[in-house]
Amino acid sequence: MKSFDSWNSEKKKIEDTGHRNLIFHEREIWWCSLGLNIGSEEDGKNNMFERPVLVVKKFNNNICWVLPMTSKVSKNQYYLQISGDDSHSVVISQLRLVSVKRFRRLIRKISQKQYKLIIFKIIQILKTKTR
Repeated sequence: MKSFDSWNSEKKKIEDTGHRNLIFHEREIWWCSLGLNIGSEEDGKNNMFERPVLVVKKFNNNICWVLPMTSKVSKNQYYLQISGDDSHSVVISQLRLVSVKRFRRLIRKISQKQYKLIIFKIIQILKTKTR
């Protein structure tokens, strides 16, 4: 069973940190406190409820779109393996807006080529008609 009370306590601490003057950019992978979520949404892990995320679009110094990452390698259109990293994929179907307050530590930056491929896949999914 998920411990939503533990996540709520951690979320309060994150909110109380105040404004963070964190410098971040598109294409970067960060450890991010995503929390405990509902159903099949990607959860964070450990006591800080963290998961690696890829910064897809920076809107300002406070918020951005991210793609959660997973060690699950799946052969469907909603997962895309990060080149040079045999153990992680981005979960394109779980694009989400986050506050920079959730960011913990920078991991690395992906190549421009890999980034363009991910953006292309997002656009393809958005253009796909539902039945």
